[in-house]
Amino acid sequence: MADSEKAELVLGKLEKPNEGGKRQRWPIWIKLAITSAVVLAVIATTRHCGKGGNEINSITRRSSDRRDSTWRPAPGAEWQILLNNPLDMSVDLSPNVDIYDLDLYENPAETVNALKAKGKHVICYFSAGTYESWRSDAAEFKEEDKGNILPDWKGEQWLRLSSPGVRKIMAERVKLAASKGCEAIDPDNVDGYNNDNGIGLTESDSISFLSFLKEEASKYNMALGLKNAGEIVPNVLGIVDFCVQESCAANSQGCTAFTPFIDAGKPVFRIEYPPGIPSIAPEDAQNVCGAQGAQGFSTVLKNLDLNGWVQYCNGQVFNSNEIKVGKLADKYAAAEVDGGGDDADS
Repeated sequence: MADSEKAELVLGKLEKPNEGGKRQRWPIWIKLAITSAVVLAVIATTRHCGKGGNEINSITRRSSDRRDSTWRPAPGAEWQILLNNPLDMSVDLSPNVDIYDLDLYENPAETVNALKAKGKHVICYFSAGTYESWRSDAAEFKEEDKGNILPDWKGEQWLRLSSPGVRKIMAERVKLAASKGCEAIDPDNVDGYNNDNGIGLTESDSISFLSFLKEEASKYNMALGLKNAGEIVPNVLGIVDFCVQESCAANSQGCTAFTPFIDAGKPVFRIEYPPGIPSIAPEDAQNVCGAQGAQGFSTVLKNLDLNGWVQYCNGQVFNSNEIKVGKLADKYAAAEVDGGGDDADS
């Protein structure tokens, strides 16, 4: 493995949020790359000190996000969503679709860059409306901002979307997505108002929160998606660039609540979880794919784990290659030994 490849691999790990407030080590190539920029950044900060900027943030912005425009997906684009494990790019990519929706934390920057090198677009998923006890920034959330536990998800609680503390953490997550090269974000759980949340969340809270996320994503020229939340589609259609929708064929709201996206020239990336996976009865697949109001949606049939298995409405089935957690950990460890062991703490 070339030195540059080793460094990029380690960067995928280092880009995750700091744990316990510790500063993380930067690979040597990053230090060399920014050395000459530091002086210019300091001068720029001195000239604009009233704006509250800092050198490291400005360097990070310039070095990690070079997009001059925002990618906006079109209706009908084919996609795959994989959240259970990281995508394995060391083997042939399958399926060969336009867009991949991947977990922000589980996938390093090298995976995003490798997909983009193949002409693919990358959406990065994170939960924006819930606290997750296993995330590396979990300790930053205040108890008063946490609501009820989600019934089927141990260690996950609804969040107070209007909280400055919550918004600060989410701004950092958006920034992390930009630093990894993500072209869009898929913020989950923005429909707390429609659940037993325990903290009085309303539709207005979600609308305001999405406006905030739009402002943050726009700083890095990233597109923003709406996850479910059909009740507020009329209020946020002008804010978001696409929709990721789950189970509209099976719920009382139906798929028609999301057709305004198609009418506005914006895609609906639809996930259905039919019975019988991975051996879905043809009539079940036909009923799901032909649901009223879903014409023009980009539909995938998935299992609830959202692993690499996917079936499309044309009957094609694929299994994306995944990196098991242990394999990924071994990969990071090897990269640190080979390429990052001599770095000093910054």
